[in-house]
Amino acid sequence: MDIDGDGEEMSRRVQVRFVTKLQSPLKVPSASIAIPSNLTRMGLSAVVNNLLKAGNPDWSVEPFDFLIDGELVRMSLEQFLLAKGISAEKILEIEYVKAVAPRKHEDPSLHDDWVAAVDGSIPGFILTGCYDGLGRMWKTGRLCTHLLEGHSDGIMSVSIINPKENLTNLRIATASKDRTLRLWKLNVEESLNQPMKVRAFKILRGHNAAVQSVAAQPSGDMVCSGSWDCTINLWRTNEFESEGDLVSIKKRKVNDKVEESQSEGEAVSTLVGHTQCVSSVVWPQHATIFSTSWDHSIRRWDVETGKDSMNIFCGKAINCLDIGGEGSALVAAGSSDPILRIWDPRKPGTLAPVYQFSSHTSWISACKWHNKSWFHLLSASYDGKVMLWDLRTAWPLAVIDSHKDKVLCADWWKGDSVISGGADSKLCISSEIPVQ
Repeated sequence: MDIDGDGEEMSRRVQVRFVTKLQSPLKVPSASIAIPSNLTRMGLSAVVNNLLKAGNPDWSVEPFDFLIDGELVRMSLEQFLLAKGISAEKILEIEYVKAVAPRKHEDPSLHDDWVAAVDGSIPGFILTGCYDGLGRMWKTGRLCTHLLEGHSDGIMSVSIINPKENLTNLRIATASKDRTLRLWKLNVEESLNQPMKVRAFKILRGHNAAVQSVAAQPSGDMVCSGSWDCTINLWRTNEFESEGDLVSIKKRKVNDKVEESQSEGEAVSTLVGHTQCVSSVVWPQHATIFSTSWDHSIRRWDVETGKDSMNIFCGKAINCLDIGGEGSALVAAGSSDPILRIWDPRKPGTLAPVYQFSSHTSWISACKWHNKSWFHLLSASYDGKVMLWDLRTAWPLAVIDSHKDKVLCADWWKGDSVISGGADSKLCISSEIPVQ
């Protein structure tokens, strides 16, 4: 089969075979075809769509990305083959995958101060933490349904503890510059015209400086927190502590009415080793915690022993961290330079990053792996942009430019939508535009 492209008459031709892991009706015939060598990604996508339409007259156009030897093609086919030293004399196997769709920006949700933290782990709801000391739960990103009141300073980190459990008994953790963490319970399925004011059921005290980050154990039984006091504390999340772990129970009197009790818990254990602010913590597995610090290090901690079993030095103050990718084992981190770095701790004998992405122009404030893809992650930066990345190419798949100031936090939401908060006091949502 011979495919002609508009204006491609003078281009030499190469024999290719398109393959995919996508299921029917997205599979094309396996026979090889001849195509112009100067086709780019858009031309290749047109070829595949023509092949799919030939087998299905009702086919609607779908954008595709293309990989040769596991790397995304981001130039003409001929340029790619020359750059990689790949012979065009044999049949070239090209894998196609669904492309990242164009994105639309929804109307932002305004806050009263900088938006420092966001969690998108529940479809239909977004949790934010703000410098005004309030946590907020947003329905579909637009309607504020709950106000989490109690902190006396900015909320720097938020975590939904049990996102897969019943939404009538959701538990949330917030970490604040007021040196405390708070645990909350709320019913997000309630229909509300005005935001419901919610009080924490437990206050966690023990840090001696601002608490910068909080993360929940996968089981939801505990949370860990990183602080400017250079320590990581571990806390139980159950409502009623055993006697040895309970500091006090307080009841608040308002208008001569005694409200429900509010307990204060103390840390179960403390992980010590960092020498500067612990800027980010994640708890990807039951017995393993990862942390980053302004002391330039990334550490992996054994929860049972309290010892760190891995220590990577970056050379920069590190602001953010996430674990994901292949085997949920890759470490992504952003620091006080424009470079997003990724390490693979499974590779012995080297502490060098396996990937580095450098399209940002300022500090990286947040990074987050896609929870259903080994290849995709996002980053947010003080340059006001959120970027979407694929490990198979050095260039961002998309640049989201919806903030007018520093982006302080970002997360995936409802699959492939992206949410972000920043110093412009906005919660922004960027969602995919369906292909017509």
